[in-house]
Amino acid sequence: MSRLKKRYQEEVRKELQEKYKYSNAMLIPSLKKIVISMGLAEATKDKNALQDCVKEIANLSGQKAIITKAKKSVANFKLREDQAIGLKVTLRKKKMFDFFDRFCHIVSPRIRDFRGFPLKCDGSGNYSLGLDEQQIFPEINLDEVKRTQGMNITFVTTAANDEECVTLLKLLGLPFKTDNS
Repeated sequence: MSRLKKRYQEEVRKELQEKYKYSNAMLIPSLKKIVISMGLAEATKDKNALQDCVKEIANLSGQKAIITKAKKSVANFKLREDQAIGLKVTLRKKKMFDFFDRFCHIVSPRIRDFRGFPLKCDGSGNYSLGLDEQQIFPEINLDEVKRTQGMNITFVTTAANDEECVTLLKLLGLPFKTDNS
């Protein structure tokens, strides 16, 4: 069992129960999945860009990425139907907890001018954040990086509202901005 999952089961669940006084243990919020996605506008021009990003996202997540394709053709964007436009990986269970632990303790401190993530959620108990570059991940070899590529990371929880989601993620170790900064 990963150390974060063990901490969640032994400490975080109890703290959430004490703070919100849930009537049922099944109402205690938990982390369901983590979705890592990349939009690849360059993939329309350069086929190697897609393969490079597939390899990088597989290195940092530990599993193969799914290539997302365009549903419609859009002439203004030079986009054709079924053309590859992005990548995504969904992490669950052990890989999810391992990635979250690495992200909080290793990757977040490596972000340039990092003061914490904003407290704004999506309104339904999930938290998304965007990264400007993939080079902050220690799994990626900097000598092989040809272009900087941003990504979105979404933490999907079973929390009923944003306050519970932020409390859960804070207790798990995600660094948020404090009020005075």
